[in-house]
Amino acid sequence: MSAHEESDESLPEGTLLRPDDSVRRFVHGRVLIGGSPLRLLRFGTWSARLFDRWVGGEPVGGNARERQLARRLLEAGLVHPEPPGGRFGPADATLVSPVKDDPAGVRRLLAATGELAERLVIDDGSAEPLPEAVLRDENPLGPAAARNAGWRLARTELVAFVDSDAVPGTGWLDAVLPLFADPKVAAVAPRILSGPGDASVARYEEDRSSLDLGDRPALVRPMSRVSYVPSAALVVRRSVLAELGGFDERLRFGEDVDLVWRMIERGHVVRYQPESVVRHASRTGLLPWMRQRFDYGTSAAPLSTRHPGLLSCAKVSRWSAISWGLLFSGRPAASLATAVVTAALFPRKLRGRGIPTAEALRLAGWGHLGAGRILAEAVRRTWWPLALAAALFGVRARIVVLAALLPCFAESRGRTPGWLALRVLDDLAYGAGVWVGCARERNLDPLRPRFTDDSLR
Repeated sequence: MSAHEESDESLPEGTLLRPDDSVRRFVHGRVLIGGSPLRLLRFGTWSARLFDRWVGGEPVGGNARERQLARRLLEAGLVHPEPPGGRFGPADATLVSPVKDDPAGVRRLLAATGELAERLVIDDGSAEPLPEAVLRDENPLGPAAARNAGWRLARTELVAFVDSDAVPGTGWLDAVLPLFADPKVAAVAPRILSGPGDASVARYEEDRSSLDLGDRPALVRPMSRVSYVPSAALVVRRSVLAELGGFDERLRFGEDVDLVWRMIERGHVVRYQPESVVRHASRTGLLPWMRQRFDYGTSAAPLSTRHPGLLSCAKVSRWSAISWGLLFSGRPAASLATAVVTAALFPRKLRGRGIPTAEALRLAGWGHLGAGRILAEAVRRTWWPLALAAALFGVRARIVVLAALLPCFAESRGRTPGWLALRVLDDLAYGAGVWVGCARERNLDPLRPRFTDDSLR
């Protein structure tokens, strides 16, 4: 039996499958489109009937062929698993929390995680030693080194990394631990929501926290809807940490993204489970908050160096990019013609694959609009120094900058002008960090767009 077949056999019997919200079915249920990136999957009659039963609530059986089909759907991101519980409990997990100068946060975290087997607080150079710490570094070595020191002390199969400024909700592991019944799953991340606050930054974070990856479950992978998960709250198999050597201690920021991507490159599965919720304290001051966003941006270039091709400021169809470029270069007729012709040709590319013309046109239309949103974000986030410089000397450049800000205005409807200002500053601070990181790393890849074709995988 091949390794692939063994992996398929290992999917737990009794697993329930829930279709991703993006999935659409055609040709009597024998063609599926969905996932992120967008995938197309064709079934035979047997597979389509089996999928119908799974959607109706029937669990995956013990038949090897069933498990292989279930694994195929999971790896395409078209369904999400609900494995049978019981294999792992809180006693199978150890808390590891890196801390620097946050004694109150440590006490809150320990009070919320008493059910775990062990709780290991690593003091990363606090001014006053923390009495709860099992290990202390006199000089701060950074969160990556602190987390590595912690998981190496753990004796359980699972390690729950939680920052001291985060508080897990009651029963937060109930939706996380069952996913480890699948032996391919290396890590599961809960949803991280910003804690409530009265300051304007805290209120903004409640709406747009950089740690909140949304309310939909996801298979985590680069260049997708959920391309990473943060280590502010992350449960990981200790054996996988040992295999990969843990976090890269040379990275001051982005070490969690790097670890997750290395897991995926080794063939492990990482899942995002928003049914589990952890509350995270936000920065309270404007300058500390902007500095945090700036620091996040500086991680782009080091990550790009370690993972070539996985990080881009804008990934769009080349024809969509041409269409939008023509529009803002003052050639609206040529822009519209490009968009219409490419959309009209898209159904031909899908001919013979069971996709109705109306659906192909819908995908093409939304693809063009989505590309516009992505390019607008790149202008105000990553390319803003160039865009601002150009806007000082050209009317068209000013129009491009204003158009890039339109999504921010749309998001701010019903909110205060201060919220809108923070929305723009969020992008500017991150983008400034990207440029500084690129200069330090001597790597310009995070500044370059990535153009794709219009085909479905």
